[in-house]
Amino acid sequence: MTSKKNTIDTSDSSDLPDVPNSEREEADQYEHPLVSLSNEEHLPALSNPALHRYLQEISQYELLTREEADELAVRFRENGDQDAAYRLVSSNLRLVVKVAMDFQKYWMQNFMDLIQEGNVGLVQATKKFDPYRGVKFSYYAAYWIRAYILKFIMDNWRLVKIGTTQAQRKLFFSLNKERKLLESQGFQAETKLLAQRLNVKESEVIEMSQRMGGGDVSLESPVRADSEDEQKSFLPSEGPGVEEMVASSQMKAKLADMILTLKENLNAKETMILEERLLTDEPLTLQNIADKFDISRERVRQIEVNLLKKMKKFFEIEMPDIKDFFDGETIVIKGSSDK
Repeated sequence: MTSKKNTIDTSDSSDLPDVPNSEREEADQYEHPLVSLSNEEHLPALSNPALHRYLQEISQYELLTREEADELAVRFRENGDQDAAYRLVSSNLRLVVKVAMDFQKYWMQNFMDLIQEGNVGLVQATKKFDPYRGVKFSYYAAYWIRAYILKFIMDNWRLVKIGTTQAQRKLFFSLNKERKLLESQGFQAETKLLAQRLNVKESEVIEMSQRMGGGDVSLESPVRADSEDEQKSFLPSEGPGVEEMVASSQMKAKLADMILTLKENLNAKETMILEERLLTDEPLTLQNIADKFDISRERVRQIEVNLLKKMKKFFEIEMPDIKDFFDGETIVIKGSSDK
């Protein structure tokens, strides 16, 4: 956020949970300029020239006291004062950088991406902040900034999202930390113990460990450097197995032969009901068939019932295993209905 235009978007956004008054923590650290840090974990970000330029730019904005922030928040809430909203946002841009620093180990690409998402969270915090609840603005804004950064990391950490449920999001940011904590205390970080400490299922710990431990692999990439086989060639098939497909094909062929034999013993009405009603994707109605033979609809229904019984008896004699295709007293055949 580098523009100094004194406006702010006030369009609606999804609400996040309000900050509970009982959960207070010291937030004064966010109200001071971000200066050069010697801590090694911050070096990747501080070595970014774009970040240095951005820090120089946002350092031009004066910090606000709590009283000033509350006054501006009241002006924006009561009167929609855009200048007040602009000052709230611009004076807390360093807070965004401070929060983003805590998450850079999860995002080793462009650190400015985290700042950008955090700035969006800061704007949303400005729109939603209630100055009458006694919460410090910087503390409240930090929740929104974290929320937007976390969502961005979860959505973009892999090509395929790795966490959608609350338990998965918790695991993503807590699993490695909890594993290192257990090891530092002399415990072996087993799956069962991790699941108990994090209050999740063992299967979720295993799945998240596998997903975090492996990178994205293209399905068209070779299995090995010296192989022409692609990854997709080894994906398990979710369809029926070869044996099942062969058995199904043989069963269909045998049923087709038996139906041809059955037709030799059917009259014209039964043959039409079989071909035009029971064995077709677009079955005729009872009335259609009744009109063709100049009989009643009820008579066609009776013929159909008798035909189904005849077919069932015929198949039970010729193929005893056909009973698996029966449903009660009738054969389950696509197209059969009372219409």
